[in-house]
Amino acid sequence: MPTKSTILLLGKLPPPYMGPAIATSILLHSELKKSYNLIHFDTRLNKDIRSIGSIRLSKVFALAGQYLSFSRSIRKYKPDVVLVPISQSKGGFLKDSIFILIASILKCKVLVHLRGSEFREIVERSPSTYRQLVRWILRKCSGAIVLGKSLRPIFHGLVPDDRIFVCPNGCNLNLPQRNHNQTNRIRLLSIGNLQASKGIPDILEAIRVLPKPVRESVSLVVLGAWRDESTRIDCMRLVEENQLPVEFVPSEESGKKVELLSQADVFLFTPRSPEGHPWVIVEALAAGLPIITTNRGAIAESVTDGENGYIVPLRDPAAIAERLMKLIANAEKRQRMGRQSRKTYESAFTEELMVERLDQIIRQTLQSKP
Repeated sequence: MPTKSTILLLGKLPPPYMGPAIATSILLHSELKKSYNLIHFDTRLNKDIRSIGSIRLSKVFALAGQYLSFSRSIRKYKPDVVLVPISQSKGGFLKDSIFILIASILKCKVLVHLRGSEFREIVERSPSTYRQLVRWILRKCSGAIVLGKSLRPIFHGLVPDDRIFVCPNGCNLNLPQRNHNQTNRIRLLSIGNLQASKGIPDILEAIRVLPKPVRESVSLVVLGAWRDESTRIDCMRLVEENQLPVEFVPSEESGKKVELLSQADVFLFTPRSPEGHPWVIVEALAAGLPIITTNRGAIAESVTDGENGYIVPLRDPAAIAERLMKLIANAEKRQRMGRQSRKTYESAFTEELMVERLDQIIRQTLQSKP
């Protein structure tokens, strides 16, 4: 029986519940375990969302300890491939580049995995010394993974084109039997980190500008954690002053997510800032929901305007409200779009397909020259 190759997978685990951490958890429990010796190296430094981005001396010492521990892990397990999720931010990439350097020095093949879409823009806006550093670091890698075909140009000229791989997010959701709405109230759902860049103010403003009779026919549930106090205060004031039919469910109750997805009629996620391929979009597809969203990252590869939802302009509550009214007024359209979302999910975004694609990427990397 052939010996399994060893894959050292870097990444955070929840909490906090964010896309990269969810991805790491899924991969560690996936069928990849049957093909490889999967070793996890936990890079988590933050215990909650609000602490992300903060700089504390304790974090610096913890990070130094991680680098030492990582070096020991490579010497102990002698991995054939090291999979490193990389950050888009300059500080984050510099932190991640040390892991890449250590793995390269210790003669490991490195795959970097980008879960955003703004990496190249940030690099090109940076001083030449940083751009040169990025090119030098990426030359030490055996390949780069992005979340959609439209995101491959991010690494053009930084990584050979034949080593730029596409692996969209995928998940398996065990949804209960869909509870078709028997009331006159249309149930809207939004899930995500509650911050302006994710578009939550635009969704709430869209509810406000709905004609009063229409607004009284809907309810919106928002599941997530607030990233900053000023956004929370502004959003809560908007809801309270206009008596909007909105319920906020804290992220600590994320166990309710599957139930909420199975009960919803329409899903809303309208980010303003660049995205990769958001997990919440994949989950809404799996739940068979019509989706109102914006064209950020690889979202348009899973939501087709007019087919399984609507793509609206950035920062445009009026456009969100207008598309909402179309769905609110037409149950058949909601159900038809929802069925198309489920078909899209089954054809491209299941956990099995994600794992299969990653398996192919790893195999190709194992066979490539150093």
